[in-house]
This record gives sequence, structure tokens and C-alpha cells, in this order.
Amino acid sequence: MGNYILETCVDCVESALAAEKGGASRIELCSDLVIGGVSPSLPLFRQIRKYTGLKVRVLLRPRYGDYCYNDYECDEIDEEIRMFREEGAEGVVVGILNPDGTLNTDQLARFKETAGSMEIALHRAFDVCLDPLQAMEQVISLGYDTILTSGQEPTAWEGRGLLKTLQEKSRGRIEILAASGISLEMIEKLIPYTGISSYHMSGKIELDSPMTFRKPGIGLGLSESADYKLVRTDSSGVRAAVNHLKQVFE
Repeated sequence: MGNYILETCVDCVESALAAEKGGASRIELCSDLVIGGVSPSLPLFRQIRKYTGLKVRVLLRPRYGDYCYNDYECDEIDEEIRMFREEGAEGVVVGILNPDGTLNTDQLARFKETAGSMEIALHRAFDVCLDPLQAMEQVISLGYDTILTSGQEPTAWEGRGLLKTLQEKSRGRIEILAASGISLEMIEKLIPYTGISSYHMSGKIELDSPMTFRKPGIGLGLSESADYKLVRTDSSGVRAAVNHLKQVFE
């Protein structure tokens, strides 16, 4: 793959196939990307394994919302790590905060121990933590491989200042994986500014549902109109980003 990473976040087999067609380095597998992603099912993971040859990191997030988890939720994450490790996942993506915004390093250490030799990444709980530079040093000391981050801003371009600082101060000790709003155009601007060579994108497009009968006045999801929209990865967007990364880093 060269000296770059293009990770695509997906929540279905179709998007995983598109990511593979586009040349993605690996996927982050989750469910319900429309709410930021939560833990996927084991059958979905097995389908991804059946139909693609991609490396898979599994997002483990027990619910929508903040990252301050109770003991039941922590046990759930830990059990999911064990389950996906036994299934052969290449990595997991986790995160947990204390009420004061600091990393819950006790639980993060527990997750790392359970993961064993699997790759392990800190997800975007990092983007809402109190002190990102301290947090980076903490996860480095815990042996984590990656920090997924937008630089604590809504998009990676808006967070480019912190991304640059993280890349410089990490000194190759951990992968800084830039996320949020990532596209070819943003990658073209971020590389010279930050020096980052690892990017996380959905490459998403919105498709219309094949449903022809649509019961009016009833919404079962985020909104009535959203019930009939499908969000999928566009292989051409992934391919464009990969081609540029190849030109720069190979």
C-alpha cells in the first residue's frame, strides 16, 4: 500500500465492496454511520470477511452519545473486543472518557490488554477530550497504534492546526489518522500543511430507497424523509483519494 493509509468507514457489505474497489487500505466497520457509528453485529463482520479481502478494524461503541460509559457498557466493549479478536479482526477502535473530559486510562489499558496483538485505535472521543496533547501521550504510553481525530474541530480542515501539532509531536510514535469531511480536495490541502499521510473517509453518497410505496406521515428513523435514503460509499471518491496519496507517498 505504500507509505500512506486510506481507511474507509463502512456499515454494510455494499460499502465495503465499494471501498475495496476504490483501493482502500483497510476499513473501519461499524453500524449506523448516520449517527456516527456504533458497534456492528458479528454476522455483518462475517459477511465482510466472506465478500472482501480487506483488513478490518471494528468500531466498538455501545451507544449513540457521549463517551462516558458505565461499568456495564465497559464490560460490553471488553467482551466485544474478545469476540472480534477470536473472529480474526485485524484491529479494534475504542474510546472512553471520565466525566471531567480526561481519558479513562484504566479502562483503555484494560481494552488494550484484551486486544492482545490486535491493532488498537483511539476513536473520536479524543476530539472531545480536555487536553489532546496529554491524551496523545497517554495512549502512546498505553501502546495504542492510532488516534482518529479531526483536530477537535467539526472538520479536519478546520482542525488542521492541531492536526499539524499532533503529527509533529507524535514523532512517528503513533499514527495520526485525520478524519471528518475527508475528500480528495481536503487531502490535497492537508498533506502539505500537516504532513499527515493517513486519512479516514466514508466517501459517502446518498441513494434513494427502492421502496415505491411510502406510507405518509410516519417516520421511523431520524426523520420521515431519511427513512427512504440509503448512505453508501462511492468507490470513485475512494479511488481519487487513493490515487493522490500514491502520487505523493510512493
